[in-house]
Amino acid sequence: MSETIFDKIIDRSIPADILYEDELALAFSDINPQAPVHFLVIPKRRIATVNDIGMDDREVVGHLYWVAAHIAEQRGIADEGFRTVMNCNEFGGQTVYHIHLHVLGGKPLGWPPYTSAPKALE
Repeated sequence: MSETIFDKIIDRSIPADILYEDELALAFSDINPQAPVHFLVIPKRRIATVNDIGMDDREVVGHLYWVAAHIAEQRGIADEGFRTVMNCNEFGGQTVYHIHLHVLGGKPLGWPPYTSAPKALE
């Protein structure tokens, strides 16, 4: 399997704005933010797609969400809310084949996600 951009960020061969790191995960700012707050949380051990998550990966995948919530709190978006997204394969919008949790917040987010305006609250 060829090296991904995330492997290079993990081994520090390319720079990134690191927000969090521990033995299981790394979080960093997205280089093309789609919201005022947009960061990625990745496992340090590569798992290519959501389809490749195995029973032994449950702890690390759960940990990614814990890291997301922890950073969301630090960044001041936890109380108002934020979105987490993990794309899978080409039609799901995945471009880097190393699972990564997008965390977006800091503004109202529309649904479906490809529309720019949020639906009215009823």
